[in-house]
Amino acid sequence: MSSRTESTRRRDDVARPWPALWALVIGFFMILIDTTIVSVANPAIIEGLDTSIDDVLWVTSAYLLAYAVPLLITGRLGDRFGPKRLYLAGLVIFTLSSAACGFSTHISALIIARVFQGLGASMMTPQTMAVITRIFAPDKRGAAMGLWGATAGVATLVGPILGGLLVDGLGWEWIFFINLPIGVVAFIMAWRLVPALTTHAHKFDILGVVLSAVGMFLLVFGIQEGQSYEWGQIWGPISVWSLIIAGAVVLAAFVVWQRLTRGEALLPLELFRDRNFSLGNTVITTVGFAITSMSLPLIFYLQMVRGLTPTESALMMVPMAVLSGVLAPFVGRLIDHINPRFVATAGMALCAVALVWYSFVLTPDQPIGLLLLPSAVMGLANSAMWGPLATMTTRNLPQALAGAGSGVYNTTRQVGAVLGSASIAVLMQARLASELPGGSDAANGGEAASLSGVLPDFLHAGFSAAMSQSLLLPAAAALVGAIATVFFAKPKPIAAEWGQEKPRPEA
Repeated sequence: MSSRTESTRRRDDVARPWPALWALVIGFFMILIDTTIVSVANPAIIEGLDTSIDDVLWVTSAYLLAYAVPLLITGRLGDRFGPKRLYLAGLVIFTLSSAACGFSTHISALIIARVFQGLGASMMTPQTMAVITRIFAPDKRGAAMGLWGATAGVATLVGPILGGLLVDGLGWEWIFFINLPIGVVAFIMAWRLVPALTTHAHKFDILGVVLSAVGMFLLVFGIQEGQSYEWGQIWGPISVWSLIIAGAVVLAAFVVWQRLTRGEALLPLELFRDRNFSLGNTVITTVGFAITSMSLPLIFYLQMVRGLTPTESALMMVPMAVLSGVLAPFVGRLIDHINPRFVATAGMALCAVALVWYSFVLTPDQPIGLLLLPSAVMGLANSAMWGPLATMTTRNLPQALAGAGSGVYNTTRQVGAVLGSASIAVLMQARLASELPGGSDAANGGEAASLSGVLPDFLHAGFSAAMSQSLLLPAAAALVGAIATVFFAKPKPIAAEWGQEKPRPEA
């Protein structure tokens, strides 16, 4: 294909970017739902597969590990082979493994299928942001990132609601079977509507791949499974903390190698010379931490103190999901005309306010309707966080490094989520030991009761207090994120030559 023909096609693709984005959003929404949808199905899976609590927790852990660990690598692969190709390949793996999950008759088969689901998701996620960065001009990217952010924010909230409805109505298998028609539609739309963008010739850093994968696995596994092993020994001389420390050391070695290598680095460190990229990754870590950690104490309170079913407790998040989804596109268009920093700071501050508000109203006799108010504030916060943060972080990325930057951004978000999940579990256990009659014994009993119904009345006050206090941790994380957004630099003027990059034929 001639350079002129290729350039013309590329300009046409840039002129019609919205159909491509909507095609990508369908698959992105599906994979994010699967990070939370399983939580409400755990009791049904235990009964259906005749397994234990410890084993069923790996259904989620395996997915998150396989999702988080390869993100740096899959982002870079998108730069090398094209984001469309990586996205479609990941979508096929994700959809087929969803079918394998639904047909599983043993817990081991389900866990293995979830690993492949996570791998497919890790191939898809960085490509969504990379495509936005490459097909939308910087002054039009806010609305696109607003839609991306709405998808990310709403999906994490819709997962438990959809999971409860499917489990109650059709059975746990359908939380996986629902992905099959969605996956087929998403594949057809992406194949037809997403442009085959030019690729960039990269030499692959094999040692960097090994170091990043090993380091991320050790760190994420140690943090994610620490509570399961009570932060002690895992096997023989290997402890949770030795894994976390080893992961940090290997990742430090990875960074040193990226700096010293004379070849092309897997993680171009020049990305971090951009102040907003570095700050954005810090802030999205706090977002992942806060959003992930807030749900556990809240859902436990609603089910174990207020006696709501899984579906009813998930429906208490509806104001959050609806406001986030409705307002995020409007916020996206707004930040194309004003400094996104102001919106991001307001969103992070509202997130902290909503979580503190939740903390104050989690009492045994609180009118249940009042709990919808902080949920609505959290919806406002979500609409103002995701899009502006993504816009500020990726605005100045070179197009050849869009995949790498997206991989870093999504990796830090996932690490924040893992940190939040582990930290809130530890804090909840500590506060239950302090607030419940009988201390740690009662806390352990409360954990077991999470699968068996409402707590006795005499435990309601202490349990509510423990959950209330635990919510201050994600509130603190959101406040740290709000402070960090204040230091975002004003976006640079848009280069006149944007979009005039000489394209190369696909490899």
